Amino acid sequence: MPLVYATLPQRFSVLMRMLLISHLLFSATTLANEEPTMQQNNSMQLFMAGDSTMAIKDPKDYPETGWGVPFATFFADNVTVVNGAKNGRSTRTFIEEGLWQQIMEQLQPGDYVLIQFGHNDEVEKKTDRYTTPEQYTANLTRFINDVRSKDAHPILLTPIIRRYFNDQGQLQATHPYSTLVHNVAKQTKVDFIDLEKLTHDHFQALGDEDSVLRFMHIQPDLHPNYPYGVKDNTHLNRLGAREVAQLVLTDLKQHQHPLLQWLRKVDPKHLKLKY
Repeated sequence: MPLVYATLPQRFSVLMRMLLISHLLFSATTLANEEPTMQQNNSMQLFMAGDSTMAIKDPKDYPETGWGVPFATFFADNVTVVNGAKNGRSTRTFIEEGLWQQIMEQLQPGDYVLIQFGHNDEVEKKTDRYTTPEQYTANLTRFINDVRSKDAHPILLTPIIRRYFNDQGQLQATHPYSTLVHNVAKQTKVDFIDLEKLTHDHFQALGDEDSVLRFMHIQPDLHPNYPYGVKDNTHLNRLGAREVAQLVLTDLKQHQHPLLQWLRKVDPKHLKLKY
């Protein structure tokens, strides 16, 4: 039987198929090798360190809500939000109980840490959590330096305002330690949100009557968690928490903060909605 030689077009076709197979195998290997790096570059952790005004609540305390809870929902699925804020903690007890160490052990380069304390640090009569002004300043500075040492990004906030109106209908200043937070922010040049002022202006604009709807005010026999009712001008309910979270987000937008790149993508159907 005579030998049959492949024509030039046939040989070219075979060669192209071999090159295509080699390219696909190389690409698959490259993607497999790069996958961990891509995941690392396209993910981030957002930590929250603070007190009850930021914290996740036990169902027995609902509808009390820390503003960190709705804030966490603003971010995309590739952001892991770790709300480490705890009720009743000051900077001192947050350190002593190992809560800060837990954050540091998980913190990775490129992560963010929101830091908001003050409510418990500044109350001298609560000796189990009181922190002197010197200690408070040192602790906040430590938090900032620790985060930076991990090539992560700290964001410092003043505490939210307490809802105490005077007889003239003006919200009273209730955080003597806020000045210390301002000082630390200036000295360390950390990213800073004056949440006390933001919440003061927001609740002042609402006034005494409407602002009460944002805090833990419940009349007797209306909620199973509070059979005798509750009047709490420090802690937020769900509406108040959402509005405070929005205030933080709005401030970040005004400063075009890099954290915004991690926000959740808008559902296309929501782009058709207007207010």
